[in-house]
Amino acid sequence: MEILMGFIIDCFLGDPYQLPHPVRWIGDMIGKLDQKLYRDGDSDKLKLHKGIWIVIAVLLISVICPLVILYFAYSFNFIFGCILEAVMCYYLMAPRCLRDESMKVYKALKQDDVEGARKAVSMIVGRDTEVLDKSGIIRAAVETVAENTSDGVTAPLMYMALGGAVFGFFYKAANTMDSMLGYKNEKYSYFGRCAARLDDILNFIPSRITAFFMIIAAYLCGFNGKNAFMIWRRDRRNHASPNSAQTEAACAGALEVQLAGDAYYFGKLYEKKTIGDNIREIETEDIKRANRLMYVTTVLVLGVSVMFSVMIRGLLCC
Repeated sequence: MEILMGFIIDCFLGDPYQLPHPVRWIGDMIGKLDQKLYRDGDSDKLKLHKGIWIVIAVLLISVICPLVILYFAYSFNFIFGCILEAVMCYYLMAPRCLRDESMKVYKALKQDDVEGARKAVSMIVGRDTEVLDKSGIIRAAVETVAENTSDGVTAPLMYMALGGAVFGFFYKAANTMDSMLGYKNEKYSYFGRCAARLDDILNFIPSRITAFFMIIAAYLCGFNGKNAFMIWRRDRRNHASPNSAQTEAACAGALEVQLAGDAYYFGKLYEKKTIGDNIREIETEDIKRANRLMYVTTVLVLGVSVMFSVMIRGLLCC
């Protein structure tokens, strides 16, 4: 039930930018360890070892802190513990934030403010945005919503269903490390390799489950569910990551648009496969459609996660 309460809080409040945020604390910790430990002159082997130690340290701190806090909270009062864990769950999922940030791109484009849209999309993607035209901006926003439906929303839900907020923090710490250290460039090729591999492992099953529910959501939303399944089967491996194309392919098929393709990162062009067919030209409204698909997928996964969590607790109490 804490998961459901957390989702409801997120629907009303969204990301609390002005309040302390444990995931931002994790990000700050990763950033400080990055600055402190990374040295250009280190050997590749030493960079790899330092990256492993960062992963171990961040995971231990990210798990032990909520575990201790919840232990004392539940010991003090069961209801208080439930409420506190619900708040933690709220911090760990971000459907409202994903919607709000992508809709900033939508609103700027509706006002024909392409430069403002580039700035808005630069806040949610890792690629260089100054070279993007209007279609490229829309595509980047839709891809981000599709990919982060799993990374930022449903995967945390699944881990919280398995082990409450503590498992959620474990996943979120690993995912945050990947987003900060998992780049395949000269600096992070070895230093961030452990973080990237761990995130790939943790997202392997959730990304595929999310894609399955996204295909169902496509039917429920009135999109092309048959095409979503077809494109998912064909293009789910069209990404350097073993997981990212799972939901991107389902989304591209549902919306009947083409996503991915070549992109610039840190001033360098990377050739990437496309995902989906260009049945129609991508348009601004597709950002709204991607968000609708994200929310329906989330509700489906939420329902299954809550039932699974209740079942686990029932088994443990027997």
